[in-house]
Amino acid sequence: MKIAFFETKKIDRVIFRKNLKKHTLLFSEEPLTPKNAYKYKTVDAVAIFISSQVTKPVLNQLPKLKLITTQSTGYDHINLKEAKKRKITVCNVPFYGENTVAEHTFALILNLSRHVHKSYIRTLREDYSREGLTGFDLKGKTLGVIGAGHIGLHVIRIAKGFGMHVLAFDNHPNTFLAEVLHFNYVSMEEILAKADIITLHVPLLPQTTHLIGDKAIKKMKQGVILINTSRGPVIDVNALYRGLRSGKIGGAGLDVIEAENILLKKDMDVQSLESTQTMRQLLEDKQILEMENVIFTPHNAFNSKEAIDRIKQTTIENILGFIQRKEIHTI
Repeated sequence: MKIAFFETKKIDRVIFRKNLKKHTLLFSEEPLTPKNAYKYKTVDAVAIFISSQVTKPVLNQLPKLKLITTQSTGYDHINLKEAKKRKITVCNVPFYGENTVAEHTFALILNLSRHVHKSYIRTLREDYSREGLTGFDLKGKTLGVIGAGHIGLHVIRIAKGFGMHVLAFDNHPNTFLAEVLHFNYVSMEEILAKADIITLHVPLLPQTTHLIGDKAIKKMKQGVILINTSRGPVIDVNALYRGLRSGKIGGAGLDVIEAENILLKKDMDVQSLESTQTMRQLLEDKQILEMENVIFTPHNAFNSKEAIDRIKQTTIENILGFIQRKEIHTI
């Protein structure tokens, strides 16, 4: 097969070449886009990450494509309907970083609860005062987990180690684990009303887009801490901005945010912004990131050595499984 890998580093290439010796491999550090897709019109498969938007215009330029494998759990960057119409197999990496993302979630929580980021910046300025740095204990606080899948359940395990009360909302509750780990499944409404800290671990679907908006924020406790390591559009950035400005949201730990693909570009091309709304969203994103009670990491929650090794290995298994007609992680 002829396979194109996107968003890769040199070390990735070594691993893929070693395990896919019999195949023709192409590598790009850039994501797959409508602008560069024509260069890969002869490939049989593409291995992508979250910045590659596999849309209809992209697929139109890849007539021989048989397999799309994304090196992520989420697949909202792939037009599944169009892929199915063309009989293209799509697969993902369903399990790789439940502990990795959960640990990053608590890194964000601890930074906010104990003002670690503020303390660090202050000491860089040779200011060693503690005024305004009084934090709060996690023990005894209520954590609301929206989306108690593999990652969410690992977050709950960690939270219990801190002595926290945990409320969880999920469409597929695991009552056995709830009993073992001593947490309660409740409605989302109850989480919004009772949680001191709310963390999001849901996929990006039409029904989860802007799951947290003005109405949801209005129902939250005053000064609630909001954490998002799932997908940016799960939180309406305009509502988040208003919540932070008013003090309703006491702090936000964000590994993802709307318009992050534009924000994280080294050279931001204003001409590429699609609409006035996108521009407004981008400006509000930047204002949010400059707030003292906000911590932003650049979609980095997955990024541990162990998790990356698991991602690469599963991607190789998906490719070889497809070729050998064995079981793979199809979507």
